[in-house]
Amino acid sequence: MARRLDCRRNNRVVQRQASVLNPPEPGADTNNRCCWGRLWFVQDICGIICAVLTWILILYAEYVVVFVILLPSPHLYYSAVNFVIFQSLAFLAITSHLRAMFSDPGAVPKGNATKETIQQMGLCGDQVVYKCPKCCCIKPERAHHCSVCQRCIRKMDHHCPWVNNCVGEKNQKYFVLFTFYIAVISSHAFFLAVSHFIMCVSSDWSKCSSKSPPATVILLILLIFEALLFAIFTCVMFGTQVQAIWNDETGIEQLKKESVRWQKRSPWRSLRSVFGRFSLIWFSPFSGPAINLNRIDGYLHAV
Repeated sequence: MARRLDCRRNNRVVQRQASVLNPPEPGADTNNRCCWGRLWFVQDICGIICAVLTWILILYAEYVVVFVILLPSPHLYYSAVNFVIFQSLAFLAITSHLRAMFSDPGAVPKGNATKETIQQMGLCGDQVVYKCPKCCCIKPERAHHCSVCQRCIRKMDHHCPWVNNCVGEKNQKYFVLFTFYIAVISSHAFFLAVSHFIMCVSSDWSKCSSKSPPATVILLILLIFEALLFAIFTCVMFGTQVQAIWNDETGIEQLKKESVRWQKRSPWRSLRSVFGRFSLIWFSPFSGPAINLNRIDGYLHAV
């Protein structure tokens, strides 16, 4: 009975500490919010241009694949199958991009590094907390300050202008899925464009496209260049992200060669911490892993 009461008391202490470290932020940090504070949005002009450019490039690939390659094709089954595959993958890629862009990457609340807050944490003699001098927050272990987001981000990997956001603890899954689906649709578009170009060269140009031959050549060559470039780029990004998750090290930690002060997870547990339990949900941008935002241990550093 005494042990049960002690556990309940400890749970109340942890909950009280978590509420101190993660206070509600009504109206705070409006620079990183949109839609009346409902969505995370970094107001960085370079990132916004890169994100819009990403959508334009996807729409261009959509136009060429659908209206230049698939619709004029005399093979109905071939066109229908590739149309469904490409549209499904493009939808998942755009959804993953939007989730990575408009999700809080794991920002630490601003201004919670006050004397009263630290006293209420009830630190032991061998425990210390670090304060970020730039955003005046109690800095959790493995968190880094982003100069673009102007916040400390938990398990920050890097700031990506293509999604106009940091890649951190709470949106890394969406970024990994974005690179994966872009790599797949780029490879698919490259295969379709090269196959269509070869078919047009070996037959009558007027029968393989509704556009004029010069326009068809230009559109196909641009698509081949775009698809090849982004297939290589996103494959490399996807590989580095999976490697970082597998080794339980972020990109910044690998770049700075920081000494491992945290308890490393096994590769499988590290993957589960990002994607959740293994199932088809791993490939869905509509669900994320369950992250315990009320933990206190991440703020404490042993000395």
